[in-house]
Amino acid sequence: MEWKLGKTLSREIQIRYPAGRGQMVLRTELDWNQDIAAERTEEDGNLTVFRIESDRPFIYLKPCLRTPDGQTFWANGANILALMTDPGRRVAHPNFFSDGPGSFSDLIEIPSAHLNRTVKVRAYLPAGYHENHLARYRLCVMQDGQNLFMPEEAFMGSPWDVDDTLAELDTMNAIDNFVVVGVHSADRMYEYTQPGYESYGRFVVEELLPTARAGLRTRESRFETLVMGSSLGGVVSFYLAYQYPEHFAGAACLSSTFTFRDDLLDRVYSEGYKSVGFYLDSGWPGDNYEVTLAMATGLVENGWRLGQDLQHFTFPKARHNEGDWGSRLHLPAQMFARALRDVQIARHGRALK
Repeated sequence: MEWKLGKTLSREIQIRYPAGRGQMVLRTELDWNQDIAAERTEEDGNLTVFRIESDRPFIYLKPCLRTPDGQTFWANGANILALMTDPGRRVAHPNFFSDGPGSFSDLIEIPSAHLNRTVKVRAYLPAGYHENHLARYRLCVMQDGQNLFMPEEAFMGSPWDVDDTLAELDTMNAIDNFVVVGVHSADRMYEYTQPGYESYGRFVVEELLPTARAGLRTRESRFETLVMGSSLGGVVSFYLAYQYPEHFAGAACLSSTFTFRDDLLDRVYSEGYKSVGFYLDSGWPGDNYEVTLAMATGLVENGWRLGQDLQHFTFPKARHNEGDWGSRLHLPAQMFARALRDVQIARHGRALK
């Protein structure tokens, strides 16, 4: 099928890749054998800028690296989708020599004065993280980190498969990938509920975030930082975003046990709107459907706008387990894929600040 517009559109494509490894050229589906030369280079050669023109609404393209010895390497992964109807710049951080959808850090131990214990964390690093050091990533802090990535660590051997889902969404050009820091839980019945989550929150904000910022290439803006969890982990994730809006763009809370051992719904009614976004969901029946719906309606009543800075979904027959939560990860990932500073949140005519 041939998609055509009534006019020719122009689009700027920016490729960031460390200088000195070769010449960057671009190839597109208009002719995969034809090089498109750079319009200019900037940032001491680390940024190569191309311009493409077409009467199509979208074009798939691929950066290619010409090495000094004459070899041509195509970027790993799927073709990049450039929407010709989007007036913004498309920025890509390709890799050419990195295999696989991503990698994991070693299990890191962080001594916590707030929790009086050593906290274990493991990070998921997107494909090309170690090759293209110019790329910086949004950060997602997830609770129950032992259940996210590896069957040998996960409850009943069933992880969320966070790495596979995010890599596939990145392949689809649906998101720009995240760095995910999974925090292994200990006494979650205490640390994820009131009053224990007050100490846990201080650990995340005062000890974990500085450690992650220092050791990982993450973007430091709160608009680029998300927190996520399920069940009791969803409760503490909501607490973190609501208590510390200066640190987080929002929280994704799956199957959360709201009102069990927390006062978060009461706080929403007494303290009102804060400029953070929330993703809420649950299964049905027996998966905290009622309390999640109560929290969603409470947020709407106090200033959040459904479909903008609040999303709420219900999944019939979904169960309370890691496999079902992982199967829904693509929804909050897409909600928070674009920094909230780039999404105009309509609340009394103001953008989210």
